[in-house]
Amino acid sequence: MGKITEILNAAQKRAKDMNLPYEGALLPNEAYEILQIAPSSKLVDVRTRAELDWVGHIPDAAEIEWATYPGMKPNPHFVTQLEQQVDKEALVLFICRSGARSHSAAVAAAEAGYAESYNVLEGFEGDKDANKHRNVLGGWRTNKLPWEQR
Repeated sequence: MGKITEILNAAQKRAKDMNLPYEGALLPNEAYEILQIAPSSKLVDVRTRAELDWVGHIPDAAEIEWATYPGMKPNPHFVTQLEQQVDKEALVLFICRSGARSHSAAVAAAEAGYAESYNVLEGFEGDKDANKHRNVLGGWRTNKLPWEQR
C-alpha cells in the first residue's frame, strides 16, 4: 500500500468515525504530504481576504472565501467559484483558521459533486490554548508547513 493510500485511508476512517458527510478529515501534515505526492490534488483556503492578507497565506492554494469580512456573511457564490477554479474530479482539501468553515465548505463541495472532498482538521492557526491564543495548539503554521505573509 502506497503512502497516499495509507494517508487517505486514515482520513476516510476519521471521517467515518466522526460521522462526517464528506470523504475524509486530514491532519495538517497529512494534507501537506498529499499535496506533495498527488499533483492533481488542490488545497482550497476558505478564510477571508483579511485573514489571508494579515495572518498569512499558503502558496499555491486556491483562495475562495466561505464568508466575507466584516460581518462574516456567507459567500453566495462559493460553489460557483469553486467550480471555476477546481475540477470536480480532483482530490480537494479545504482549510480555514481552525477547521470549522472548511468543514462547511467540504460539505457544500461534496453536495455539489466533489466526491474527493477532505477537511484539514486544526486549520491554519489551530485551536485556542488556555490563554485563548491560536498558533500554539495544532494547525498548519504550528506544524511549520509552508506559508508566507503578503
